[in-house]
Amino acid sequence: MRILHIVHQYPPDKVGGAELYTQAVSRALACRGHPVAVFYRRDASGQGLQHRMEDRVSVYAVWDGEAGLVRRFLYTFRNPWIHRALIRAVDEFHPDVVHIQHLMGLPVSLIDAIRQRSIPFIVTLHDYWWLCPNAQLLTNYSGEVCEGPQYWNCARCMVARAGFSRLRPVIPFLAGLSARRNRLLRTVLEEASVLIAPTEFVRRWHVTHGVPEEKIIVLPHGLEKPVLSATLSRPVDGAIRLAYIGGLSWQKGVHVLVEAFSGVQGEAELWVAGDESFDPAYVSRLKALATPNVRFLGRLDRKGVWETLTQVDVVVVPSLWYEAYSFLISEAFAAGLPVLASRLGALADRVRDGVDGLLLPPGDVAAWRAAIQRLLDEPDLLAHLRAGVRPPMTMEEHVGRLEELYSNSKCNG
Repeated sequence: MRILHIVHQYPPDKVGGAELYTQAVSRALACRGHPVAVFYRRDASGQGLQHRMEDRVSVYAVWDGEAGLVRRFLYTFRNPWIHRALIRAVDEFHPDVVHIQHLMGLPVSLIDAIRQRSIPFIVTLHDYWWLCPNAQLLTNYSGEVCEGPQYWNCARCMVARAGFSRLRPVIPFLAGLSARRNRLLRTVLEEASVLIAPTEFVRRWHVTHGVPEEKIIVLPHGLEKPVLSATLSRPVDGAIRLAYIGGLSWQKGVHVLVEAFSGVQGEAELWVAGDESFDPAYVSRLKALATPNVRFLGRLDRKGVWETLTQVDVVVVPSLWYEAYSFLISEAFAAGLPVLASRLGALADRVRDGVDGLLLPPGDVAAWRAAIQRLLDEPDLLAHLRAGVRPPMTMEEHVGRLEELYSNSKCNG
């Protein structure tokens, strides 16, 4: 079967959860004998469409100038150059099915080109972008978790995110534009053969906000085999090591963790790994809060992630926003490690409180400090949680399910 993935960005231009997932799935499908292509948008000056072969995957990169927040939002409605580029890629590759991973910065008219050629398509709901322009359900004007699309709030959020106070007079216009955007994208979701939610929380949230329940299935993301053996190389006794690996920004809640750690009594270390260049001011704040038993490792490649996981006892995910999945939890479970996570969003679906980890109130420094202290004061707790860890879905299992969905969509398309 000939499979085309459409995604907003792709490695090496951008390395994030959805991008790495798309790359891994494309490679796995190609290894199983399927012709696979990826179409994505690159931030670059000028206009162009580049084709390359990469790990048996045909990759089409299109660019139409660098896009800021406003341009990316407007591209949802119209971008003739990218539309024509997709038509060229589709007519050259001739896909049997299209898998839409993400359309941020890409025009919805791409669906018209697919529909006109009678090609079935499925959509993976990697986050909340289809109903939330900033994709994270965080209000940029107050920094609070957002419960869902309310167009006036969406407009205020866009203005705050763009940082242009002079745009405030056009908030009513932006509210109307936001409503139009959601109508367009909702239509796409309704026309898809199937919608894939990586967690039950993501499924529930979209259904609550009007997406047809019968369209959505839950399929956890698959995890590629570890680069290294997942066997824990550290003894249970000695200093307990906790690790956070991921984005270093406010919504990830790392400051809560660092503050909590400052009051812990006993032998414990916190390892923090992530790109420190994304939000330097936030990282500076973290380092100012940190005690000597907090180590900053910088950004890790995949091998470095697995090396770190074989040297720690617990993984921590202190997010303040509605995470849709968390690949870090999958990696932790693959390494046999329990997880301390916020009781929020998909994290509460993935971690079984008291079985393979502990769920804690998001942002509650005292509660996080108490949980870490428990690990130190109750030696049997760590062993108990470790024994409850189950391996995550493998990439092989995941791709097998995708093949079934592709075949069904082709038959019903």
